[in-house]
Amino acid sequence: MLTALSLFIVSAVTGVVMLWAFSKLSDQRAIKATKKRLQARLLEMRLYADDPRVIIKAQKALLSENLRYFLLMLRPAFVVTLPMILLLVVMDGFYGKRAFQPGESAMVTARLHNLTESTKADITVPDGVTVETAGVRTLASHEVSWRIRPAAEVEGPISIAVDGEAAEKEFSAGGSAHYLVNRRVASLPSWFLYPGEFPIGKDGFEWIEVRYPPAEISYFGLKAHWLVWFILYSMVIAFLLKDRFGVTV
Repeated sequence: MLTALSLFIVSAVTGVVMLWAFSKLSDQRAIKATKKRLQARLLEMRLYADDPRVIIKAQKALLSENLRYFLLMLRPAFVVTLPMILLLVVMDGFYGKRAFQPGESAMVTARLHNLTESTKADITVPDGVTVETAGVRTLASHEVSWRIRPAAEVEGPISIAVDGEAAEKEFSAGGSAHYLVNRRVASLPSWFLYPGEFPIGKDGFEWIEVRYPPAEISYFGLKAHWLVWFILYSMVIAFLLKDRFGVTV
């Protein structure tokens, strides 16, 4: 219930912030004028439907006005795109995944910069977690994987040692909702897609992954991915408040 409530609040606030940003970044006077010209061209096509020359002229003008409308909308959309991407990445860590349940198996995979048959790879897990398989190597993709299974609620680091060089990845089973990230990465550009844990900082590793099961958010008995609810609520809030912000879209 708390997760669903917090998602609604974040969605509503996002809708309001988007409206405010759009009102400041867009040329509302030009947008309104362009929409009126679009409506006029459409009406012209209906009134002179039996005159091909008028129809062709109106269609050309309609395409021109559509292009102008698109360009007017492009600037605010471009400015808010990067903050929205970052927000969605962070929100997915809170709402898009759930911790493993006790008794539920999980796969741990490490991608290395160089993996051979002679590479020595070992895994160490927190107390209460069992390693069920030896490391399975995929030489083509430089990956090694283990299957583990928590026996009870547990939270702690999984350590993987490769030829004496060790790196860790946080693991969670059971417990209350909190931020979960599937992958801990080594490169800074990749870190922007997988925030939540510091970059690995070890030369031998590209990433370590524990892929958590997807989560669903329930409202009034209806379950759906959090992004569905986020888009729905933010759009509804934006639509209800657009006149108060003086925004035309």
